Amino acid sequence: MAKEIERKFLVVSPAWRENIKASRPIRQAYISSDPEATVRVRVRGSKAFLTVKGITRDSVRDEWEYEIPVADADEMASRVAGGWAIEKTRYLVDAGEGLTWEIDEFHGSLAPLVLAEIELPSDSTPIPSRPDWLGEEVTGNPAYYNSVLARR
Repeated sequence: MAKEIERKFLVVSPAWRENIKASRPIRQAYISSDPEATVRVRVRGSKAFLTVKGITRDSVRDEWEYEIPVADADEMASRVAGGWAIEKTRYLVDAGEGLTWEIDEFHGSLAPLVLAEIELPSDSTPIPSRPDWLGEEVTGNPAYYNSVLARR
């Protein structure tokens, strides 16, 4: 089991686009959106994953992730999750000190929402520098959990 330690922020300007290192499309569906045990199927680029996440406490939660065949992910999304609930593009932007900002630009009914996340090695690790394009922190705000956004 791994621990996911991340902080999440609203994005207030497109200035981050000047520093994109990579990007990939993502589709997500939720088999369970229970905050105690969220189960997600995701296709990220040409790979698919089944992920189980425990409840978030501050910025930390348990996470188990397993690669699965893309065909299985498509079947799970359509047969048990009601289809792909989230489509977004994830952009990677260097945060300095070996860390990376993951900028999610949502499509469809969730557009024009843009969120930035940064995964940290520990819950006491400070964010290296706060870019000007970063807005309000929404870590721990259920309204910005992907499992909640998927129900919109």
